[in-house]
Amino acid sequence: MTSPDAYAHPEYLTDPDWVAAHLDDPNVVVLDCNNNDAWQRGHIPGAVIVPDNWAKDPDTGRRHVMTPAQFKAMAEGMGIGDATTVVTYDHAQGLTSARMWWVFNYYGHRSVMVLNGGWRRWVAAGQTVSFDRPKPAAAVTFTPQADASYIVTGDALKAACTLDNVVVWDVRSDAEWDGTAQNYPNQRPGHVPGAAHLEWFHLMDRHTHMFKPAAEIRRILAEHGITPDKTAYSY
Repeated sequence: MTSPDAYAHPEYLTDPDWVAAHLDDPNVVVLDCNNNDAWQRGHIPGAVIVPDNWAKDPDTGRRHVMTPAQFKAMAEGMGIGDATTVVTYDHAQGLTSARMWWVFNYYGHRSVMVLNGGWRRWVAAGQTVSFDRPKPAAAVTFTPQADASYIVTGDALKAACTLDNVVVWDVRSDAEWDGTAQNYPNQRPGHVPGAAHLEWFHLMDRHTHMFKPAAEIRRILAEHGITPDKTAYSY
């Protein structure tokens, strides 16, 4: 039985000591998921900056996962092959690094971890800061294998709203939730009927940028009806 103080999957996260010990490992690639300006002001040694358009289809501009061919080209351009262990980090309380973690998993690449605490924790730990531009490894092959179970369709989500063993979790801002948001890319205001609302950053420690302790996360989720006995769909 999992301890209430332990994460169910601690292998999804890593820490500065592990990253520092593997900076010279050719089978490990560290991805900086901040923007290019932040990367130029300092980054983890050897960290590769992720292209600005990675979070959407560059051909259509749609905020959705890239096509397999697009993601393959991006991964290989960053020196990531099928045997590469990927570490993602950001300076946004895990927002972009966790999304990158998810996209790699969606494309079948399971050897990926989020640096818990990101750039803030790296600096706070006194680790080395670099300003050099690394040269990603060449001649690597990344084979995308999309796993459809990582995405729910609109029709499936609509059907799920009527099921007792499902919770729909809206992780957006309060203003998006109640329809008062301005200048957001939502096609319509409001939220999915019956959805539980808990903005994502409530699970993060704002001072350290680390995930809150597992027991506290479970308590917060349970207070919003997001419990282990239910299948959760998030948006």
